[in-house]
Amino acid sequence: MRIRQIALVAEHLGPVQAALMDLFGLEDAHIDPKIQTFGLKNIVMTLGDTFLEVVSPIQDKTTAGRLLERRGGDGGYMVIVQVEDLDHEKARLAGTDIRIVYNIDTERAKAVHLHPKDVPGAIASLDMMDPPEAWYWAGTDWGERIATNVGNITGAEIQSDDPQDTAGRWALAFGRELGSSSGMPILSYGTSEVRFVKATDGRGAGLRAIDVEVKNKGALFLAAERHGLEVSDSKVSVCGTDINLV
Repeated sequence: MRIRQIALVAEHLGPVQAALMDLFGLEDAHIDPKIQTFGLKNIVMTLGDTFLEVVSPIQDKTTAGRLLERRGGDGGYMVIVQVEDLDHEKARLAGTDIRIVYNIDTERAKAVHLHPKDVPGAIASLDMMDPPEAWYWAGTDWGERIATNVGNITGAEIQSDDPQDTAGRWALAFGRELGSSSGMPILSYGTSEVRFVKATDGRGAGLRAIDVEVKNKGALFLAAERHGLEVSDSKVSVCGTDINLV
């Protein structure tokens, strides 16, 4: 298992897309017209061999739109974890109280989304690809448009009123042992992790930050300045989300 894709949600896609692509050193991104089925439009950016998606509602009463309203603006949306055997994971989930709210099963790609009331903080998705190195949510040619300023997504941070309880639900969802560091619950997926922290910003439970390997911090900071983004030595904030540079 590892985090293969993170999704953010933006009320207005254009300015967020422009800022992120400039930050990461990208000239092109994948657009999936099929996502219109969910009342959304999107872009999917290639970071190493991981992916950052941004979705934006194009109609009323979407899950993403309700999240924008509940959290008072742009922010995190989904954590998508690649698994080796989705049928095994679904059988394991059947023995828990966690509900599957969406299922896709094609010859090349399979995925399930878990109920956000059962696994709070972000929509958790378990995805399987054939072959495993593929990632069809970003098209078949994603290797031709890889970010130059950053590498892989290596982590995510979820905030809630009760981080320990939230972490326990995520551990159950993925069948993983829960660890900790300095009292912070951490769910490890080998080369990536999800951390669970107390919500202190008044926005409620949600995906508040991601970790991204940085390759060219100077170019990234110049891009952040061009777009008027909040930066520190180790992070930049965009789309209501902190991007930790690791």
